[in-house]
Amino acid sequence: MPAGLTARGGACFDARARYAPVLPPRACADHTLPVSFRLTVLGKSPSWQDRDGACTGYLLEMDGRSMLIDCGSGVFGKLRSLRDYTQIDTVIVSHLHADHTLDLVPFAYALTVGPGRGSVRPQLHAPPGARAAWRRLCSAWGSDTLIEEAFELREYDPAGELEIDGLRVRFQPVPHYVTTYAIALQQGADGRRLVFSADCGPNDELVDFARDADLLLIEATLKEPEGDEDDPPGHLTAADAGAIGRRAGVPRLVLTHYSDELDPDVVRARAEAAFGGSVELASEGASYEI
Repeated sequence: MPAGLTARGGACFDARARYAPVLPPRACADHTLPVSFRLTVLGKSPSWQDRDGACTGYLLEMDGRSMLIDCGSGVFGKLRSLRDYTQIDTVIVSHLHADHTLDLVPFAYALTVGPGRGSVRPQLHAPPGARAAWRRLCSAWGSDTLIEEAFELREYDPAGELEIDGLRVRFQPVPHYVTTYAIALQQGADGRRLVFSADCGPNDELVDFARDADLLLIEATLKEPEGDEDDPPGHLTAADAGAIGRRAGVPRLVLTHYSDELDPDVVRARAEAAFGGSVELASEGASYEI
């Protein structure tokens, strides 16, 4: 068992964290295999926060590096409960909705006017148009360039690939209400691969993009199907998420972006029926070794 982890009830708990992140049993069973990275859920809520929760944000740690995938409402405070925010060297954003980006504002203030101001300037990789969008947002209180002063802002080419100290990052457009990209992260050419669906409605592109990934982190916002051919949904049900995971052939499926107002047993059951296997539900503080 990795140093600092203790077993409890068939899962692993990290005694070093303020609240104990859970590594699912399969992650514990595979600890003898090479681990590419560790993913910790900072926030998994949809566009309205769970009680005492946070919107979308994930901490990714590998080889001494720490990065964020999205930084929605409440995420910065959750990050601070686990790590020193100055340890974050990279942020990657899937799309520009507030529940995926709004806590970049307090993060930026911490970096520019907090006690540690000027000590670090993390890279911020965001979709095309992000600079103009954040300038419009921050101009509401006269701080147009707040985000780009705090972060080294780079608008990524969705058709290209990022390489961040050996981590390969690729993007896939997915259907949502604004331009949105699923994200694939892989350590090296042959390392394990994590795919994050971002927010999306049912689509075949995500199936191909996530094919044989080691873990698919996928949204499951809707309680029941919505929309039609003329007005397609911008989110997935748990059954939609399970079906995408099954078609993609992934061994591990983790549902996220669902509300605590939904019955988790029903969410899991519907996803598992479509997936044809066990499904995990993301929860704040849960960690996954990939």
